[in-house]
Amino acid sequence: MNTVIAFVLIFGALVFFHELGHLIFANRAGILCREFAIGFGPKILSFKKNETIYTIRLLPIGGFVRMAGEDPEVIEVKPGHNVGLLFNKENQVEKIILNNKEKYPNARVIEVENVDLEHNMFISGYEHGEEEFIKRFDVSETSYFIVDGQEIQIAPYNRQFQSKTVRQRIAAIFAGPAMNFLLAFVILFSLGLLQGAPVDDPKLGQLTDDGSAKESGLQEGDVIHSIEGESTSSWAEVVKIIQQNPETELTFEVERQGDILSYEVVPDAAKVGEETIGRIGAYNPVDKSFVSSLKYGFVETYTWTKEILIGFGKLVTGQFSIDMLSGPVGIYDMTDQVAESGTTNLLRWAALLSINLGIVNLLPIPALDGGRLLFLFVEALRGKPIDRQKEGIVHFIGFSLLMLLMLVVTWNDIQRLFL
Repeated sequence: MNTVIAFVLIFGALVFFHELGHLIFANRAGILCREFAIGFGPKILSFKKNETIYTIRLLPIGGFVRMAGEDPEVIEVKPGHNVGLLFNKENQVEKIILNNKEKYPNARVIEVENVDLEHNMFISGYEHGEEEFIKRFDVSETSYFIVDGQEIQIAPYNRQFQSKTVRQRIAAIFAGPAMNFLLAFVILFSLGLLQGAPVDDPKLGQLTDDGSAKESGLQEGDVIHSIEGESTSSWAEVVKIIQQNPETELTFEVERQGDILSYEVVPDAAKVGEETIGRIGAYNPVDKSFVSSLKYGFVETYTWTKEILIGFGKLVTGQFSIDMLSGPVGIYDMTDQVAESGTTNLLRWAALLSINLGIVNLLPIPALDGGRLLFLFVEALRGKPIDRQKEGIVHFIGFSLLMLLMLVVTWNDIQRLFL
């Protein structure tokens, strides 16, 4: 049960902050965001705040922010339609009722003759009982359609995604992956403040109770001058010597409170993959200062980003196979294993997943943020947008292929873990 909670919290946080990046920069650009969703499929929970409906959906495979204008508007008013009109205090149309008009006795019903709900924001037509005269009504910039009792906000062209500058649209799309990198940095920075950032000094940090370091008399804070006569100037050198000498007696010369002391230590043997290495049960020293933690957050985020990119490069060149990829099932299983090793490792795992999500979304694949950014960069170079219908087809094909890949990866996970 704890694993389920951990998985839901981590997944929810990663998707939430990713979509929050899109939402913040879309709102800053003045784009109407109709829905902020975590998950896909049927709605489990929803509520509305300001202009946006916030939803949690059944399938935990991502999320989205539905911006006005990205998809064709599903509601269209045409000449000949009978609609009801409700007005605000400025005598502008505030709500356009498309059906069940009898439930709104105060509405003025007209037969539409002409309408523009994108640019000029007006609707005109024959009012019932006065068919001889066409009346024109101004429509509010914040007006709504009412369909089956549900209010759907009308999006004037200046509130739609495609009306914004290329720079604003790029910012709104790029902000999602950027938030994942920022979230990873914040997690790692926080771990640095709470537990300390590792320092590459030849100094013993915390010792385990069952390790050979403590059994031999070494203490936390001892500065290691040499091992078997070989001088050490960094923690990396200390680790290297210890790992190369499992179950071999080593002479440690250390400094403690100004005194030089000597201890005989036998590293325990530990199996790592096919290799046997030495361990003494000691952690490297840490620094909990703000500056060190800040540096640690940046360095770890950069290091993991680099490693993941190298992994994707190997996948492209065939050094990794598709069978080595993991989907939601594989990630859940790994989360289960990491959760057993403690909260700290679980937070590191969340940071790693956040970086991975940011990188994956920046890949130039249709339907992902990277694919959308690619179209925007092409538009910037051409000076005009690519045909929206053609772009939509490309994204649809890309999304279909991604779903197919997800099914293949998930099936591989199930076979590897359960069959």
